[in-house]
Amino acid sequence: MNNDTQSALSSAIFRILRPLARVMLHHGMAYGTFAELARKAFVDESLQQLRSSGKRSSISSVAAMTGLTRKEASRLAELDVDTGLDSDRRYNRAVRVITGWTTDPRFASTDGEPEILPLQGDKSFELLVKEYSGDVPVAAMLSALESSGTVISDEQGVRLVERAYLPTQTPAASINILGNDVAEIITSIDHNLTHERAARVFQRKVSNGSISANALEEFKQLSNRKSQELLEEYHAWLTAHEVDIDPSDDSIERARYVSIGIYYYDDTIYEDHKP
Repeated sequence: MNNDTQSALSSAIFRILRPLARVMLHHGMAYGTFAELARKAFVDESLQQLRSSGKRSSISSVAAMTGLTRKEASRLAELDVDTGLDSDRRYNRAVRVITGWTTDPRFASTDGEPEILPLQGDKSFELLVKEYSGDVPVAAMLSALESSGTVISDEQGVRLVERAYLPTQTPAASINILGNDVAEIITSIDHNLTHERAARVFQRKVSNGSISANALEEFKQLSNRKSQELLEEYHAWLTAHEVDIDPSDDSIERARYVSIGIYYYDDTIYEDHKP
């Protein structure tokens, strides 16, 4: 790696680490814990790269790649870290329920407005959950959506009040989104850095450094509305192209994970975190 690339990478990593350090400090994570996780990430990624390249994934090779001792690399390779897969599963099932509510004609009007659903019976919340959440119990899904402020349940039925599911009822659920979404965008950028143009994925943003402060709220509302509409269109398309997979049948098309994300940022967000 030449000096210019090394300098650019160091600068980029530092810009990533500053807001990450802010999150860790806010939630009381000490540097030692972060350092342990960083070493674990280096070991796991080294093992993955060795396997992908067809080379022997030995601890000695990992130690050579990472600069760690063989003893430390071996310990970290065996270290178990919670990857948040259960939280991802609950999040994805909740999103599927909301999408079904706004796109399935059994639960939404022709213009995509979600109906108020009775808890049980025909065209009910119970049926919606069974259709779109897999094996998540109806009561558990209702509790999760109520806790996040996504639905309101009363004597009239269950009403969808937010078309986006944000599991903000617990810090753990929200922090899991940090790990999932940031990892995805970094992986996409890394892919684009290491592949020819024809193989790159879409990764763009629009920005302007001279926007009137008085216009921020108007643009925030515009971006929220347009982004939500686009994401709902994407999600409906993805739902229509899902496949059922039988792991015992190799002839069935293999399912793949797909994700598209949109985010909003302005410099007042950073200023809100200044001491």
